[in-house]
Amino acid sequence: MSTSDAGMAPGRGASRADAESSKRRDIIDGARRAFFDKGFDGASMDEVAKTAGVSKATIYAYFSGKAELFEALVQNDRMRSAESLFTVDASITDVDALLRRIGTSFMTMMVQPDHIRLLRMVMGAAEKFPRIGRTFYDAGPCHGGQRLAQLLHEQAELGRLQLDDELAAAHVFFNICQGNMVKALLFSDAPTPTPAQIEENVNRAVRVFLAAYGTGRPN
Repeated sequence: MSTSDAGMAPGRGASRADAESSKRRDIIDGARRAFFDKGFDGASMDEVAKTAGVSKATIYAYFSGKAELFEALVQNDRMRSAESLFTVDASITDVDALLRRIGTSFMTMMVQPDHIRLLRMVMGAAEKFPRIGRTFYDAGPCHGGQRLAQLLHEQAELGRLQLDDELAAAHVFFNICQGNMVKALLFSDAPTPTPAQIEENVNRAVRVFLAAYGTGRPN
């Protein structure tokens, strides 16, 4: 290899990697539209290819089949949701306000029609493809619980919370934030809750959580 070729190789490699990453994102975005329109069982790879603007051969160069593609979509979707959920203003030092901020973001995400549709698809696919269910669980509830547990640990270190198990407390908070709202959306034709209804649910959850884990001391 010539000196000039050696100098260009890293750039070419980076460009190729960027192109492959972009193509993979295009495929996942196309799959999202196809799956959300037709459902996991109803969407064919031909429809995914058409929606993504690529050939089926290109899809199979990145994914072994529809199940692996849907699994990648689930993981990508959960990662993006987690980043949005745990972007917290550093100026918030009040544990009550912090919990309300996270709870409101969490519930606003949970009740979105597309999220409910994704939950239903995952539940339907997981019996035949358990890895899809596991991916959703790991990248969603487990990852979210771990992220919140870290924030709760920091608050406990500052004397604002009394915790014996941060991770268990994190899951308690997320569960009481949901109340019956998400179940109603999953299993019936209940309307999407309004911001005021979400706020009421979250405020109740924060009161219950602080009654169990709060110190009663000012922040």
